[in-house]
Amino acid sequence: MNVVIDATVLLVESAGVKTYIWQWLQALQSLPGNNRFTGFPFFNGLPPLRHDGSVLSPLATFPRLITSHFAGRVPSIFEACIRDADVFHISSVGGHRPRKARLTATIHDLTAWRFPEVHTKSNRKVDERFFTQTVPVADKLIAVSENTRRDAIEFLGISPNRIVTIYSGVAPEYFQAGPTQARQSAAAFHLNRPYVLCVGTIEPRKNLDRLLDAWQGLPDDVRASFDLVLAGPVGWAPKETVVRLRKPPTGIRYLGYVAEEWLPGLTAGACCLAYPSLYEGFGFPVAQALAAGVPVVTSNTSSLPEVVGPAALLVDPRSVSAIRRALLDLLTSPTTAARLRSEARKQATRYTWERCAAQSLAFFESVAGAV
Repeated sequence: MNVVIDATVLLVESAGVKTYIWQWLQALQSLPGNNRFTGFPFFNGLPPLRHDGSVLSPLATFPRLITSHFAGRVPSIFEACIRDADVFHISSVGGHRPRKARLTATIHDLTAWRFPEVHTKSNRKVDERFFTQTVPVADKLIAVSENTRRDAIEFLGISPNRIVTIYSGVAPEYFQAGPTQARQSAAAFHLNRPYVLCVGTIEPRKNLDRLLDAWQGLPDDVRASFDLVLAGPVGWAPKETVVRLRKPPTGIRYLGYVAEEWLPGLTAGACCLAYPSLYEGFGFPVAQALAAGVPVVTSNTSSLPEVVGPAALLVDPRSVSAIRRALLDLLTSPTTAARLRSEARKQATRYTWERCAAQSLAFFESVAGAV
């Protein structure tokens, strides 16, 4: 069986979907057997993952973007690019249903449909194109969580037998991260005090203003003992949020974009991860924190309760006081912190790329009619 996976997202700046495609393709290619998993357009190997631009050099990126552009608009070019595929898994090449290959896709979340006000017009347009042109003609679909699957059935009218849940994975580096990696990351970013970490693109959905308000509302002695560290590129956040991050008060550190190599240690060194997002399809930062054995404070909405299980304190993300109380509980109660650390790694065993790849292989075999 030959499966071609649209990896165009690896050529641009991106966050969660880029992590998914890179890690997933690597895991699929590591499976034993004679099946072939290749990346479109023309990914013969996978360079190191980075989120602030293409994983390839500009010289290698440009012709691939051109190919992707025209393949999305000219059916004959698209067919020529996937001529040997039994299954084509789509992520961004628009609209065409292959003449011979089966068509599949992954639905990551429905934020642009459920919360259009937190997305840019271009983001909403891309999602609308995907959900109206690609999803209806796909043979079968993957959802990255049960919550995403339920949302897809409810909001898109997808038949339940057309969509299956396959959880995303967490890179092995997070499971392996320990005190050495934590010390190295802390030294690299000059983090000299215990810290609470928040990771993610700076955008309205991540709810950072309420987190900042909650932090400022903590007792003085708590804020004197811990820093709040935020890591992630500025996306489409409101100007007021960016100003707060660029000129934070004492005890709040904004690191900006952090390269992939530093994130496992940065995560492992945290006292907890604070992630009060309004909506997530899966939530890589919380799963990564669990894998590193780090307690989590996160939202009681969307996929987040499902992903963290008993390994987190859940809060109403629209309540500053609820976020503040959970942070205070975790930072001042060794018993609470120890309980969550104990649960974290157990919960994280659900999210390995090896497990995701094995389930995905069975999915592709069923679609291709190989079993």
